[in-house]
Amino acid sequence: MPNPLTLPRYMTRFRCIAERCEDSCCSGLKVPVSQAHAQRMHEALGEESKLTPNPGGSATESAFIQMRPDGGCPFLDTERLCSLQRRHGDALLPDICATFPRVVTRWGERWEVAGTLACPEVARLCLLAEDSTQPESAPLPTLLIPRPNSARDLARAPEDAYAFHAETVRNALLRWLDRRALPLASRLALLGRFAHAVDDFYFQGTEAFREDARAEAQARLDEVLQHFDAEQTQEAIHQDFSELALPGGPCVGLFASLLKARMTLRGERFQGLARGVLTSLRLDADTPEDLDAAWRTYEARWHHVADTHGARLEQVFHNYALHSVWRTPFTDSPSLLAYVFRLALRVGLLRLMLMGHPRLEALHREPFAPDAAESLDLAVVETFQLVARHVEQSPEFLTLAEGLVGTGRGAQTLGKVLVFAAF
Repeated sequence: MPNPLTLPRYMTRFRCIAERCEDSCCSGLKVPVSQAHAQRMHEALGEESKLTPNPGGSATESAFIQMRPDGGCPFLDTERLCSLQRRHGDALLPDICATFPRVVTRWGERWEVAGTLACPEVARLCLLAEDSTQPESAPLPTLLIPRPNSARDLARAPEDAYAFHAETVRNALLRWLDRRALPLASRLALLGRFAHAVDDFYFQGTEAFREDARAEAQARLDEVLQHFDAEQTQEAIHQDFSELALPGGPCVGLFASLLKARMTLRGERFQGLARGVLTSLRLDADTPEDLDAAWRTYEARWHHVADTHGARLEQVFHNYALHSVWRTPFTDSPSLLAYVFRLALRVGLLRLMLMGHPRLEALHREPFAPDAAESLDLAVVETFQLVARHVEQSPEFLTLAEGLVGTGRGAQTLGKVLVFAAF
């Protein structure tokens, strides 16, 4: 197996808790099956393979497991364990089932393993431990990468400048997000300002690093990185951003519409949470919608809870931001600015949903209740896990993000980054 392996510390602690978990790995998700595994399942199970063909799909998504009407996997037994694994072993499992909740990426000769917060246990380990996002080096046992051939390979060919410089740029994003002397909102603004500064020459498909122009473009990228690394630059951005007064009502309306759209789909746990959030902020169908009033409720609740549990809130969102950069390479986005915008958008949604969680409404009323800290942690894990599972990759959320960001370039996109960073 190739070496070396890097992973955030929370993944060194991860162990599946199986039937003790409050969710199941596959509930409410589409499970793609590669052509090779579809053939193996047909041979082993015959008509019981429960696969739906995916005409025109790639070799890695030639079929999907046909889920039950309630969104559960047909292979789950009465104890919510995988009967396919029990009867036939890991070899017959589709790649995503064998690797979940691990997210494996190969950067040239180096491997990384992150986790997905769609798993409740990963969410607990990632969000609630102070040191969870610290990088660790480890040997490369099969347990950590059970299907290396299915890992995502981020090529670093010099002709693809966006990917070739991705590690250097990503390391800077992680470094700046880890500067906890600044509020997270200011750190997101810092990332947005940097992304805007390189937006005209560093993006997907850029020609700026071609042939004779390469040295000049490289020098410019290095110069911008050095500029934003400077403490005085970061402090100036923080001061400018802190003086912005941005309206929150329109953002509340966007997020409320998104939750209402997702509530029509399966997933009882998510439906219950979304309904509770909308009711708590008086955005449900039974009350007249007043977005400015909902914004004031959200803002008052945030500040009140932060007075007693501010350190915990800061840690949770700090860990989430670092996890997001670990979890999803920015080269997935057409531009770095579009990537930072989507991060700020997700942070804004999570803030709203957490403050609208019924447990946080109760915590607002009784911040010193004996079980206040435990109640906050339970709300955090439930909110972040269900958003990761049912919202972040949903068509509704992706369409919303794409519609807001457009091409993901220019000053308008930067302005939207600042709006959601300030939310």
